[in-house]
Amino acid sequence: METVKGKWALVTGASRGIGSLVADRLADYGCNLVLHSRSVAHLEKVAEKAIQKGVKVMTVAANLEDENEVRAMLQKIDDEGLNIEYVLNNAGIQVTYRSEIFDTPAIDFVDSLKVNIIAPMIICYHFLPRMMKAGYGRIVNTTSGIDKEPQQAAYSASKAGLDKVTKDLGTLVEGTNVMINLIDPGWCRTDLGGPKAPNAPESAVTGAVLGVFLSDKKSGRIISAQDFANMSVEDAVKKFEAM
Repeated sequence: METVKGKWALVTGASRGIGSLVADRLADYGCNLVLHSRSVAHLEKVAEKAIQKGVKVMTVAANLEDENEVRAMLQKIDDEGLNIEYVLNNAGIQVTYRSEIFDTPAIDFVDSLKVNIIAPMIICYHFLPRMMKAGYGRIVNTTSGIDKEPQQAAYSASKAGLDKVTKDLGTLVEGTNVMINLIDPGWCRTDLGGPKAPNAPESAVTGAVLGVFLSDKKSGRIISAQDFANMSVEDAVKKFEAM
């Protein structure tokens, strides 16, 4: 199991939901954090909680629909001279449920692709070459198990696209100590998942951070977070690597 104490992780969408819980769990293990949200003001409570656990924290803001803001965020991180060894692309959007399927507007697809594929890929393309050069790093992209729901075609398509590009990138680092994988949190009661979801967001946290702690040098996999609900990270690592 990897030791993350004193290393730096970037967590997008860290102000609430699973993202904030992921940040909190990483702080438990002594991992320093770069926390992202649309506004740094939204990150105050998450950042303060992490700082109280003794880790260093930097907060950054960017609208992930805007490529220029994403790149400016990355430049700000670079300007601080931080060595980001872990990236958790947690942020995502799920556009309106379209009961009138055939009236789904093109903008649904445009907005979904910007946030759910393009922004994570800009971030991956920024950090992955550095990880490869250093011979170490972990990237975890958040996908979804949504299937056969044409009412949510744009969201479904964007996550399927994220799966494909992540798996393709995995071929570049397979067998090395740089790993890029996917996590499916399951349907959770977050702002995105809504109040009717069957799973509490806490149930996904161990699975959501699992890709950071793995050391089996395998990439391109989808980790189903609900398989590790209520487990410690240590036990989850043993279970997953034995699969």
